[in-house]
Amino acid sequence: MTREPSASLVTALPELDAEVERRRNYKITSYFKDTGPYRRELYPKHEQFFRAGARHRTRAFIAGNRVGKSATGAFETTLHLTGDYPDWWAGRRFDGPVHVWAAGDTAKTVRDILQEKLLGPPGAAGTGMIPAHLILRQTAKQGLSDAVETLWVRHRSGGTSVLSFKSYDQRREAFQGTAQHLIWLDEEPPEDILTESIMRTAETSDFPGGMVMLTFTPLQGLTPLILSFLPGGNLTAPADGNVVFCDWSELPHLSEEEKADLLARIPAYQRDARTKGIPSLGSGAIYQVPESDIRVKNFEIPEHWPRLFALDTGWDSTAAVWGALDPEAQVIFLYSIYKRGQAEPPIHAEAIRSRGTWIPGVGDAAAVNLSDGQQFLNIYRRLGLKLELADKAVEAGIQDVWELLSAGRLKVFESCGPWFEEFRLYRRDDKGRIVKQNDHLMDCTRYLVRGRRRMKTQRPPTQRWRPAFAGRDTRGLGWMA
Repeated sequence: MTREPSASLVTALPELDAEVERRRNYKITSYFKDTGPYRRELYPKHEQFFRAGARHRTRAFIAGNRVGKSATGAFETTLHLTGDYPDWWAGRRFDGPVHVWAAGDTAKTVRDILQEKLLGPPGAAGTGMIPAHLILRQTAKQGLSDAVETLWVRHRSGGTSVLSFKSYDQRREAFQGTAQHLIWLDEEPPEDILTESIMRTAETSDFPGGMVMLTFTPLQGLTPLILSFLPGGNLTAPADGNVVFCDWSELPHLSEEEKADLLARIPAYQRDARTKGIPSLGSGAIYQVPESDIRVKNFEIPEHWPRLFALDTGWDSTAAVWGALDPEAQVIFLYSIYKRGQAEPPIHAEAIRSRGTWIPGVGDAAAVNLSDGQQFLNIYRRLGLKLELADKAVEAGIQDVWELLSAGRLKVFESCGPWFEEFRLYRRDDKGRIVKQNDHLMDCTRYLVRGRRRMKTQRPPTQRWRPAFAGRDTRGLGWMA
């Protein structure tokens, strides 16, 4: 016998249907879906970042603008707050309620970006990543309208997760205190705040401890913080590492028209950072020219192009750079580099000779602590190098290199990886002094540019041979014709 539904149930059915539909349309359900034009498989770098959380307690998603960094951080944060992990999730999982901090530059940017991503705009709590029915209560932040201080979220276990918003302008002291399961730092934090965050998650009792995740565009250049993730400035992040780079070419949601429009609005020196996630040259960078404007694919240097090498010697590191001049375009191409530490001059000289004994060079004597330049020259000349003393004028050399770079008249082969690593690190400190660390190839570049008038060619341009008397009447010249 079929029972008729009660009147109260019939009355409630439309409301239940509406609630089901509302939950089906929660913002978090629209991200990383199995199907559709923006399906999960089209965002492999975002998934890679999620997976890294299962192996690394501290990780960074370093990406260009409009890549979805903040949305990615808000998505994962919501999963941990609620415990509602999708079936495909391969990242870290917490078994119970969590304590979370979400932090950014200032209280205002935290409200306008992080709070909006997680909760929705002011007056519309529940329209962000965290579903409305799971938001239990919240407290307001003092001194900033519509800003939230702390939020309580229902966890699927029946317990309650706690989310607090913080900002870097509160200084390190605000990040002291209780242990946290997760700290999300959106935009690059000061070093002391990152260190404090790592300490707060290290104290978490849940195995294997808490975690810190960073999501940012590297507009401050190769800062000590970034170098802590990327030793030596090497931008080749390992596939299973704690750093994931993401650029515009790896996104389906930006059209070519949008990319072109955005690119036209970006200053040249920020282009790589804002589109590819490659650390910006920053305010202290000596040469504020995008790598993409300098790097060229390798090609065979014509034999008739003039060449020169520059040498910077020292026990800890000896370096050399080879350059060739395109006589028509008047562009210098740096096509080969050498860098080795703790070796004697014969070893360096052999490496240099192997690239062409006819190529002249300019070098630095002071780096080997010799009493005079002639002694330095004699050592390397006896080893078979055609070497002269380099013009070591620092500021004049930097200006010369800058002028060539900015005019597109100095290019570097893409195979010269160590050159680009030094280029990223070549900067001034807050007092305007050059930071003399890992800069030997940069010094060589200055020497080469300053000494480019010494460039020599191995042979003249290849010409088709033509008889001396071609076009003349050779009758009567006998064998000479």
